[in-house]
Amino acid sequence: MIGKLFFLESDSFDPYKNLALEELLLESCGRGICILYLWQNQKTVVIGRNQNAWAECRTEELKQAGGKLARRLSGGGAVFHDLGNLNFTFVVGKEDYHIPRQLEVILGALRRLGIPAEKSGRNDLLAEGKKFSGNAFYEQGDTWYHHGTLMVDVDKDSLTRYLTVSKEKLESKGVASVRSRVANLREFKPDLTVEELKNALVSALEEVYGLEAKRISKEDLDRERLAEKQEKYASWDWLYGKRIQFQYQASKRFPWGGMELWFQVRGGRIRALKVYSDSLKPGLMEIIEDSLTGVCYNRDDLLAAMGEIPGGSREETTMLQDLQDWFGSMEL
Repeated sequence: MIGKLFFLESDSFDPYKNLALEELLLESCGRGICILYLWQNQKTVVIGRNQNAWAECRTEELKQAGGKLARRLSGGGAVFHDLGNLNFTFVVGKEDYHIPRQLEVILGALRRLGIPAEKSGRNDLLAEGKKFSGNAFYEQGDTWYHHGTLMVDVDKDSLTRYLTVSKEKLESKGVASVRSRVANLREFKPDLTVEELKNALVSALEEVYGLEAKRISKEDLDRERLAEKQEKYASWDWLYGKRIQFQYQASKRFPWGGMELWFQVRGGRIRALKVYSDSLKPGLMEIIEDSLTGVCYNRDDLLAAMGEIPGGSREETTMLQDLQDWFGSMEL
């Protein structure tokens, strides 16, 4: 049961520092505590844990314009951040983690502002049928987080310029372009400010949990650990990872997300495998990489290896069954 509420506002617009702070909060949050973390990034494309940076973002164009590429811990798809966007993160112990309750904070804040909104699909919030918020989730031991974007007044030209969304993904959403799918909250409340939204979120947090939220500062956290994590998030290895020389490639879009496999095969055996996905289960994608590396590159052995991967939840079991069906139909 949650007995203490805290909120923290980052004073930095650097994505590497903000993501480092988010991870540090995840490691620092104790039992019975809920932390609401509010943060903003300047001209940044943030990709999901298992995504291919070069496929999701026009990286060179972004860099030349003074922007940054960042990779988060959670799964899901790529998003564009500027100072017209507000990011939120709920950091909560596993036993108190409850997505509907956390989303009620967001929806309650918008009701306070006179903006009707609703949840849609696996991880979106909509106003009048258009997306203004994408959500993603991450589990680490006994502490989990739920974070997302809130588009207040995002530059849509930049959003469409730097993101490269696949045709298959857009078709799965029933839209022709990213721009046609999203909306800024200012379209529903023209005088809305980021500061006003922050205040509404803190008030809604207190209302939903029935507790007073106390402000905390990043100075209360371990600065040395924060610096170490910031260095990790800014590193080439974290942002881009190792590119393998592959001989075979396969891709498919499922209801739970897209998946792309790059196989390096030598002597009939998978010597290296890279899995790219915008699935909300990044840990499962990494288990699949590990489980198939070293397996003989044939249908029977791949299906046998996939069959040994345990599904930790109903959603993961469904995903694994979908993948087994796909592997069974592959021409290897």
